[in-house]
Amino acid sequence: MKNYLYLGLVLLLLSSCATQSGVTRGVQYAKLYEERPVAIVVMPPINQTSHVEAKEYFYTTLYEPLCEKGYYVFSPLLTMEMFQTESAYDAELFLEGSLSQVQNVLGADAAMFTIIKSWNRNNIGGTLTARVEYILRSTKTGETLYQREGLIKVDTGVSGSDKSLLGSLISLAATVATTAATDMVVAGRKCTTYVLSDMPEGKYGTLYDQDREMAAGKSFVEATVE
Repeated sequence: MKNYLYLGLVLLLLSSCATQSGVTRGVQYAKLYEERPVAIVVMPPINQTSHVEAKEYFYTTLYEPLCEKGYYVFSPLLTMEMFQTESAYDAELFLEGSLSQVQNVLGADAAMFTIIKSWNRNNIGGTLTARVEYILRSTKTGETLYQREGLIKVDTGVSGSDKSLLGSLISLAATVATTAATDMVVAGRKCTTYVLSDMPEGKYGTLYDQDREMAAGKSFVEATVE
């Protein structure tokens, strides 16, 4: 009898844990639904890794996923040039400060900040693991409208049909070359797409204002994508 009671308590506990992750987007991102931002400006990434080039390469990968979510996104090339000219290349200065200047100059409703916390590449295994935090802030109120972090492993390996030693060496060389050439762009875009998968859609999205009851993801997500 005691065993059944113990099992019942365990199942009840597991059930309550599962319910915690079943919060709707309307509840978790209430401020985003309230403000309804249309135009988003992508701020230069905050790079906390030793890979200096990660900042500029990752910056270019943010445009497409946000557009696919139904938002108008300012051209990364034009805004990057403006940020450099106006000495605003270091997004750290704006992460917790006023964004009124961004709104006045560009007319953006919100600003997307990204913090690259780790960027580890395994050439032999053909994988790249990136840890990035995404923070969407209102340029009007300064409120955080969306925040989520992901630890994403991307498989960039190349496999060939030749199973011989020579074929394996060629495949290995191809994997190294492919990983080195595409890790910044491909992995960055896949990481962004996966982490922002639960972000409510914008005005130009097919589910605009209809995804309130859809499940919201956890604030931290870990996954492997191909």
